[in-house]
Amino acid sequence: MSCTPDAPPPDWLGACRKVVEGMRAVFAEHPTSRERVVETGTRGEGGDQTLVIDSEAEDAVFAQLDALHAAGARFTAISEERGVVDYDGEGVRVVIDPLDGSLNAKRGMRSFALSLAVADGPTMADVAFAYVYDFGPGEEWCARRGAGAWLNGARIDAPPDERRMPDGRLEMITFESADPRLLAPRIDALSGAVNRLRAMGSIAISLCQLAPTRVDGMFTLRPTRSVDVAAAQLIVREAGAIVAFPSFADPLGAPLDLEPHSRVVAARTPQSLAQLIDALG
Repeated sequence: MSCTPDAPPPDWLGACRKVVEGMRAVFAEHPTSRERVVETGTRGEGGDQTLVIDSEAEDAVFAQLDALHAAGARFTAISEERGVVDYDGEGVRVVIDPLDGSLNAKRGMRSFALSLAVADGPTMADVAFAYVYDFGPGEEWCARRGAGAWLNGARIDAPPDERRMPDGRLEMITFESADPRLLAPRIDALSGAVNRLRAMGSIAISLCQLAPTRVDGMFTLRPTRSVDVAAAQLIVREAGAIVAFPSFADPLGAPLDLEPHSRVVAARTPQSLAQLIDALG
């Protein structure tokens, strides 16, 4: 089953799949870490040094956005590298990180992803379509607001409950922004709440793992940009888990722009969500 079985045009799912094909060609042209560390000499709108593979991956995305616009779609693109690009807007936002986990990609590690979200309003709550493609295992995650989430074409129905150790700690969670200087002050509090931590190097991939309860929670240690998380947060919510941006009174009130506004925290139950937020301080 498609993640957009009855969706009207534009065909966001088809466009995303064409982007994946284009990005595969980019990686085939730059197969080694020596080639992937080459920088363009500029910084993207997100503030990071732009790699050649970042630029070419984004070219693959915008080739499809150009085609959708030519076919009549109207939207505003918000992208990691190019920033805000107006395609005659009309209130629709397309939030893109062409290469979430670019440090992994340039070093030849396998965990990196395309993340694309389509929203009909300005906040996380307004995301209506979500797509994450994990190039490592070749996993396609997608969701449509109010209709569910899918992994490799199979709907994520009734995922397992969270798992806890006999002492009550969550068995395993993912986290990102794995700077030791950010993690160290929170180790004591986290050790009382969590049995194992996993850092995968991609916010989108790390968060998606919660959708089928491969892990029991997820958090970031520093404020997160919407391009990294807008798609994954809808996938997780449509699979029945809970996502919060604790810096906002409305848990899903984080804006869809290029600024890092809030950490993201996610879990399967309200109790576990509160426990993780407390542990982060």
